[in-house]
Amino acid sequence: MTSGMTPGAIDRLIGLLARLPGLGPRSARRAALHLLKKRDGLMLPLAETLAEAARQIKPCATCGNLDVADPCGICTDERRDRSVLCVVEDVADLWALERAAVFRGRYHVLGGTLSALDGVGPDDLNIAALVARARGGEVREIILALNATVDGQTTAHYVTDRLAGSGIAVSRLAHGVPVGGELDYLDDGTLAAALKARRSV
Repeated sequence: MTSGMTPGAIDRLIGLLARLPGLGPRSARRAALHLLKKRDGLMLPLAETLAEAARQIKPCATCGNLDVADPCGICTDERRDRSVLCVVEDVADLWALERAAVFRGRYHVLGGTLSALDGVGPDDLNIAALVARARGGEVREIILALNATVDGQTTAHYVTDRLAGSGIAVSRLAHGVPVGGELDYLDDGTLAAALKARRSV
């Protein structure tokens, strides 16, 4: 279906949906058609919820999480350990760790990773704010929960260098065989990381 076959409003809807992660033009057309067919039950409530989210949800000035409050609920939760800071690339990574319910400290969202190819330098990320938080006196350990990519590893090394001499313990997530994983299906990099990170039993 070309733009000449649909009214402008539908074209705009399809174009905006196609900009969402995981949706190409064909999936966006299907999603738009589904929304239009379910106007009262889905489209109008979705539009209202999106407008409300745009008005109320904002980044936390302390950690970078998204919430309706600033500072966010995680930063103001007194049950969390203030001495441990988990550094993540994006809010999606923070949410993933929260879903797993395995970390009870606080977070710091960098907003991406260093990338020479994409022109992303230290000043483009929340690294200075991280260093300031680390030197504030409360933090004793920083966990670098960055993705096991070249850019993620480069960022981890840079952050570690910036924190050198602070007296704060810096650790990284272990990489290797996932729970329930079978060796035959793992890639060479994962197997190599698993062997290097082996531990006694």
